[in-house]
Amino acid sequence: MPTRILPAVGDADAVRSVTTLLSQLPDAEPVAPVVDSTQLIDTLARLAAESVDELPEVVVVHERIGPVPALELIREVALRFPAVGVILVTSDASPGLFQAAMDYGARGLVALPLSYEELASRVQAVAQWSVGVRRHLGAGGDVFTGVGGSVVTVSGAKGGTGATLTAIQLALAAQASGRSTALVDMDLQTGDIASYLDVQFRRSVVDLAAITDISPRVLADAVFRHDTGLALLLAPAEGERGEDVTDRAARQIVSALRSRYEVVVVDCGAQLSGAGAAAVEMADRALLVTTPDVVAVRGAKRAVRMWDRLQIRKAEETTVVVNRHSRGTEIQPPLIQRITGTAVAATAIPANFKELQSVVDAGRVHELENKSAVKQALWGLAAELGLVKAPDAAQKAGRFRGGDRGSVSFRRRREG
Repeated sequence: MPTRILPAVGDADAVRSVTTLLSQLPDAEPVAPVVDSTQLIDTLARLAAESVDELPEVVVVHERIGPVPALELIREVALRFPAVGVILVTSDASPGLFQAAMDYGARGLVALPLSYEELASRVQAVAQWSVGVRRHLGAGGDVFTGVGGSVVTVSGAKGGTGATLTAIQLALAAQASGRSTALVDMDLQTGDIASYLDVQFRRSVVDLAAITDISPRVLADAVFRHDTGLALLLAPAEGERGEDVTDRAARQIVSALRSRYEVVVVDCGAQLSGAGAAAVEMADRALLVTTPDVVAVRGAKRAVRMWDRLQIRKAEETTVVVNRHSRGTEIQPPLIQRITGTAVAATAIPANFKELQSVVDAGRVHELENKSAVKQALWGLAAELGLVKAPDAAQKAGRFRGGDRGSVSFRRRREG
């Protein structure tokens, strides 16, 4: 049986040398190379969704892959696709890097410049390991069809658009449907999830920032179990401590949560930090919340363009959520879609702050009444995103009755 090998190489010259050498290996079947970390994860996820048997046995990661650093990328592949063996190609073959690569989940390391004998030996050993893992799993192999929970990030086009409330209600809807759910406050300087849910807890996301190997016990000590069942990982009370959460730490924290919970909702706030950027890049769905006014829509367009310039996320991979929508506003969702170049959620959130004011002031937004049109819409959005286990989960919020008020119909913007 031929060994399928997926090269992940960003440098054009390195692509040619790596693919040429791989094609010469016995029983090797190199597939089309991917040029960055996002394309690698997307490719593996697509193949895993079809069947674990569609995944390549070996992934070769070049040290200059980006935008996610090579070791961080190896960790994510190892966590999400454990039956895939990863080989790191690097110019640094020191014992320190070798140990680090093994700690991050690599199955082998090959030094540059590439040697046919060394590459052939490593590929053969890693391929045998991968085949052995899949044989051992047997019928249980379908466990690896995209290992880990679904990660959804919620960002604001600017401050005050409702990103935090959206993140909380999405997480509540997922938890109420029977899915284990974690809610993370990655708005590290001004995060308000604790205030919205009336929570006082001494641990925060910062406590995980310096830990290189987040075990289930360490993770359990850091999260707060809310009365609703949500696992909360809160922002630090002292905003300046948020600087301790680097993009590397954020990737590790999100990966650890993904491996333990079915749904992970991350509130990234309106200011882009390195940690928030890492979360958005890793997310299965990235939401950008805006209101239908000129300033907020401009902010959404600015954020989308910045994400694209920084290679965090492409516009077409981002979903804009329209909050405080009404039929009378001049700016309607189809216009926002054209301006930002993103997808726009079919469910818009109606403008009705009176429903929210009492629970927001009391810090009890989880007690928002089921009959609330805002809650119905937000839980409908959760269903649209696939975060709830079954449609009847939304019935707990009072949806799916005649004349659903949660999904606000869109009408065409009047011309002229």
